[in-house]
Amino acid sequence: MKILHIVPSYKPAYIYGGPIESVSKLCEGLALAGHQVDVFTTTANGETELDVEAGIPQMVDGVTVTYFKRITKDPTHISPDLWKHLYANVKNYDIVNIQSWWNILVIIAACICHLKKVKVVVTPRGMLSEYIFESGSSKAKKLIHATIGRSALAKSWFHATAEAEYEECRKIIKDWKGFVQPNIITLPDIPLVKQANNVFTLIFMSRVHPKKGIEILLHALSRLPFEAALKIAGSGEDSYMEELKQLAANLKITEKIEWMGWVDRDHKFKALMDADLFALVSHNENFANVVIESLHMGTPVLVSEEVALSAFVQRKDVGWVSSLDVVDVVEKLTIAKNDREKLERIRATGRAVIEENFSPLKLVNNYVEEYQRVINS
Repeated sequence: MKILHIVPSYKPAYIYGGPIESVSKLCEGLALAGHQVDVFTTTANGETELDVEAGIPQMVDGVTVTYFKRITKDPTHISPDLWKHLYANVKNYDIVNIQSWWNILVIIAACICHLKKVKVVVTPRGMLSEYIFESGSSKAKKLIHATIGRSALAKSWFHATAEAEYEECRKIIKDWKGFVQPNIITLPDIPLVKQANNVFTLIFMSRVHPKKGIEILLHALSRLPFEAALKIAGSGEDSYMEELKQLAANLKITEKIEWMGWVDRDHKFKALMDADLFALVSHNENFANVVIESLHMGTPVLVSEEVALSAFVQRKDVGWVSSLDVVDVVEKLTIAKNDREKLERIRATGRAVIEENFSPLKLVNNYVEEYQRVINS
């Protein structure tokens, strides 16, 4: 099978967080299974550009990747060079998987694919949720959806990474065809050696963004009836980081928080392992790779109902699920801290649960089956 992935950014642009990890692992898994996998992307690396040769295909961990120059930065990523190359070459592929939505790069790319009558799968990665529709540049999104976006999506299939996202997508377009397959994540085979913390230690590890519900977590920390510490591993816009630090000061919890900044892959898994509980109370989260990574490292999780993996957490009893209400978060954190038996059980069995449910080989085969179903439709 000849598969093309179109994505605004690709490794090593790890500044964009989880999607960089999951998209690259899917591509690498498909290539390892014997399929021809190409990636068209841009040189995007936040406010800077990747130090790569643009327009020249190169092998990146077994995948042929072509990075194209962009003439605008986040979030539009406009790249006429990518569009021209796509128009000239897209008929060489059996299927195109477009990753993300709303940025002009991928919307125009989808239209080119449809013009050339090539089958398209759109993986929105949470970009079609009601929260995203109503937040940020909501008027622009609704205008794009009404004029060009809805038509481009309706001619495609969609791929959701969890059941919750699948249901969100089905609300966008009546009878829209799609499938559910979770992210593929490469997890390290390192020994679990848990450290004893002086106080109950929480960790948040993700992009620092308003949708992540960090304010809720800070308010909850200030109301806990026991001593606790919070490590915040991630980076965000300077102005928003300052807002959070000011909120912590107002809540008199500054000394309880460690601002770790962005943590690279070599150190992230140890940071997760060393915590007593991972916490993510997002307003919207289509998957959350870090939930899987935390459980793999034997660390239980607390997630909000809006995190798509919350159903998995409940079904497998590998953590706690809360609403976005601060009182409820405080209650669930208190229950977690006091349930030593459950904490120890998850620490001992979390890795096995993840291996059973997120085996890369099994998931790659599932993706191939879904792609073939789209091609044959």
